[in-house]
Amino acid sequence: MKLNYIPKYPSVDDLRKKAKKRIPNFAFEYLDGGCNEDVNIKKNTDDIRKIELIPNYLKPRKEVDMKTELFGHVYDAPFGISPVGLQGLMWPGAPEILAKAAKAANIPFVLSTVTTASIETTMNITEGKAWFQLYHPAKEDVTNSVLNRAQDAGCEVLVLLCDVPVFGWRPRDIRFGLAMPPRMTLNNIIQIMAHPNWALTTLLHGQPAFETMKQYMPKGLNMKQLGRFMNDTFNGVLNEEKIKPIRDIWKGKIVLKGVSSRSDMDMSIKLGLDGVILSNHGGRQLDAAQSSIATLKEFVPLFKDKIKIMMDSGLRSGPDIARTLAEGADFTFMGRSFMYGVAALGKKGGDHTINILKTQLWQVMNQVGCEKIADLPDFLKR
Repeated sequence: MKLNYIPKYPSVDDLRKKAKKRIPNFAFEYLDGGCNEDVNIKKNTDDIRKIELIPNYLKPRKEVDMKTELFGHVYDAPFGISPVGLQGLMWPGAPEILAKAAKAANIPFVLSTVTTASIETTMNITEGKAWFQLYHPAKEDVTNSVLNRAQDAGCEVLVLLCDVPVFGWRPRDIRFGLAMPPRMTLNNIIQIMAHPNWALTTLLHGQPAFETMKQYMPKGLNMKQLGRFMNDTFNGVLNEEKIKPIRDIWKGKIVLKGVSSRSDMDMSIKLGLDGVILSNHGGRQLDAAQSSIATLKEFVPLFKDKIKIMMDSGLRSGPDIARTLAEGADFTFMGRSFMYGVAALGKKGGDHTINILKTQLWQVMNQVGCEKIADLPDFLKR
């Protein structure tokens, strides 16, 4: 395997440190923060890193193969890019950069309803290979319109978000004016002036907007009106009655993201969904929740043979990916890690982050003597 990365930034933590210096504080805090006291954001990663693997050094070695089949497609690595809202705020053109990188690397990119690239643009970039995450709009006609647009653009995997019945209480966002409604303070303006590269790139790219939702929004909204529109439009409370008609309409695969309870797992199977992503929204919704890896450990023995089980929240490295797969996840996703990369390195950030994660995972698999992704559970210390 060719080790293709930028030596100056060999880890996601290095990218995070660079991103913090390169973008305004309000953008970094939005990306980096959790909710309330940030307990769960730390617990997510800490609990993953308690998992240990046992190497088998005398085992005959063959070439490591990281290819992973999921929903009829063979990906080149067992990880994808999670949906993140307002990506263009953190770095102009971020979703397009990551979509291109994902397509080139043959891994899935998941587009958020509330990010800054449209469904049509993203599906064009990825030739229909991107997944789409639906923030459930309160109005049925808007929901149906968005779903039709995604299908017409060639999307085959729909992700339904269930863990945002209300927006999280995020003190960092509130302090820096990124709550709903958002506000631009003198402090924010000073921050922008202190980051001229970000400001100039943003100016050239254009002000970030909710491109997928733009056609449903009244023109000329001020900040306060925008906040009211977002709160009124997105009713995140998802239930059986709302999922059933979507299951009937959608022709491709459906994944439920944000699952943390047995009852939600049972309902996902009952409704005939194709997969779940165990997630606590990266620690951004419920600070009192357990870590996603704790949920995975509980659910794999109960549901592994009934539905595809994927996980995000807390993964920051190749060893983290290996640990999670060893615990029985079918696939993994990361959001912040890739956004740190783009915020740090711009157009090179997506490719670079993918490359270091692939290199780190390749190294772990070689170290323990694991040839295939499906065999990683054999190396788990129990």
